[in-house]
Amino acid sequence: MSSLISKSNQIKILMAWRLLVTNLKSPETLTLTNSLRHSSASFFNQKLPFSTSFLITKLPKKFRKKRKKQESPRTKLVQSEPNRISYFERIVETDSFFRFLFKSKDFLSKQPEHVLRLDDAGKLYRELGFPRGRKVARSIERHPLMFEPYRHVDGKMWFGFTEFMERLIEEEKRIMDSMEMDRVRTVRKLLMMSANKRIPLSKIYHCRSVFGIPEDFRDRVGKYPDFFRVVVEDDGKRVLELVNWDPLLAVSELEREFVVNEDKAKRAFKFPVKHGKDLDLDEDDTRKLNLLNTLPLVSPYSDGSKLELWTLEAEKYRVGVVHEFLSLTLEKKASIHHIVEFKEEFSLTKHTYQMLLKQPRTFYLAGTEMNWVVFLKDAYNENGDLIEKDPQVVFNEKLRRYAQMQKME
Repeated sequence: MSSLISKSNQIKILMAWRLLVTNLKSPETLTLTNSLRHSSASFFNQKLPFSTSFLITKLPKKFRKKRKKQESPRTKLVQSEPNRISYFERIVETDSFFRFLFKSKDFLSKQPEHVLRLDDAGKLYRELGFPRGRKVARSIERHPLMFEPYRHVDGKMWFGFTEFMERLIEEEKRIMDSMEMDRVRTVRKLLMMSANKRIPLSKIYHCRSVFGIPEDFRDRVGKYPDFFRVVVEDDGKRVLELVNWDPLLAVSELEREFVVNEDKAKRAFKFPVKHGKDLDLDEDDTRKLNLLNTLPLVSPYSDGSKLELWTLEAEKYRVGVVHEFLSLTLEKKASIHHIVEFKEEFSLTKHTYQMLLKQPRTFYLAGTEMNWVVFLKDAYNENGDLIEKDPQVVFNEKLRRYAQMQKME
């Protein structure tokens, strides 16, 4: 460096540092400081024969603190680890695994001869329930007792039901026929819960599997003119209307539980009273005060559309509606998509997710924040099995068992 900066400039630099320490504001200091600045600039502007990259300007990768990747609602689980109930989470995973089985069964049942060309099937990932970007043939191979591929006379590959699956489809039809009156009762109760006692047929059709309603129920409603009426609106939408109100049906499952076990019904929900800390209540007094807020419950068969949106009564009504909705389902559970389908009819809000999280004694939310499923906890035993099983549920369980087998035992 001495060869690049003259001795006079070096002396000036030393003198500048001394003056800076002793008298920062003196004219001499300013003069020497400017001289130093010019000397330094001339030094760094020269084309040096060596690199200055020895200066560490960035922390090496191996010493950098790794940032934790933020989870998105698509992957973030609803429940934290301490609150997670394994058998409910397992049910959600099982449903995901068998999505192809049940969606393909429903789709193929509507096709002529129950078959579909493989080239066409590859484009129907939503309808058939297999992951986008995957080959449908891989999903078919997982269930050899249910589906089989074959080459048609036209040289194209097709797939359809096996003979064994065809027999199972016939068995399911017999179950649905035997349960028809029970499904009629379910639809009547859904209509009685709705704000205007009417629901578009398309909405009931989209959620038919949740309630065990048959594929051709739109044709069957004409058999019950004392219960239903189909109205075609100006836009062509077909709407199912309630014909007669039945007070015997307008009794919720919560009200039945209250009669059987009053203490259990009282513990089912919790609507905390908002009060200041100066009340200095002990735990027992707080529980009694909150209990006054919990009861009486608001019937889901009352007109919730007339309630003020953010009142306590409105929240009790919405909680009651979701509880009654779940009690009408086959497996006492429903996904967010099933609930949102009836948002307008049941006067629900976009805060349904937060509302249900506040009631952990009765509801359990499983899955991810974007695709969650809500369960009625009391409908399941400690092993995660439904306490009361509809014949359709029993059939679905049998179908899953066969679907996991590679050959008939």
